[in-house]
Amino acid sequence: MAVVVDGATGGGMTAGRAATLLVRGPGGAVRVLGLASAAVAAVALGPVDAALLLLVLAGLVVPLTARVDPRLDAAYGIGLLASGWAGVLDLYQRISWLDIVMHLVVTGLIAAVGHLVVARLTGAVVDPVVPAPRRVQVGSVGFTWALGLALSVFWEVGEYLGNTYIDATIHVAYRDTIGDMVLGGLGSLVAGVALVRASRRRA
Repeated sequence: MAVVVDGATGGGMTAGRAATLLVRGPGGAVRVLGLASAAVAAVALGPVDAALLLLVLAGLVVPLTARVDPRLDAAYGIGLLASGWAGVLDLYQRISWLDIVMHLVVTGLIAAVGHLVVARLTGAVVDPVVPAPRRVQVGSVGFTWALGLALSVFWEVGEYLGNTYIDATIHVAYRDTIGDMVLGGLGSLVAGVALVRASRRRA
């Protein structure tokens, strides 16, 4: 039987066990929806939409690498999937406030998961949900915020490149770009505070 590596523990794990982890809990249900979405996109949609939903599917697996809390895993997955389908269905053009909500909420969720992944897989930063002195917690909030801002910048650069070289219908404008980054930073700041509050409940 094929064996894969358990990234969280470094031990061996069967492919069957890995598949069970992928579909376990509410986050697993979201990953199944993500797989179905990618399959539909590959068959029925254009290459840009298919690539977007395949990227979403890859992102849905990320929380498993750091054993993220199941509630955050599910919320993050729902946010990614909703954001992806909103783009595919052109909902951002039809619903004026949807872009604001997505950049505020989804960027915060991604920053929270990203912080946990960096902390637990590399040890380069403190795990934000582990009880720590206040100054360390402030630093953790700052890291989540900075990570969200950085991700917002990369996303906006991606939108620019997509508009320039792939699909001119991708909306790019100065005010929109700055506003999206501000919202992403704000959402990430809130996410950082939420992670630290979780550590206080553990104490």
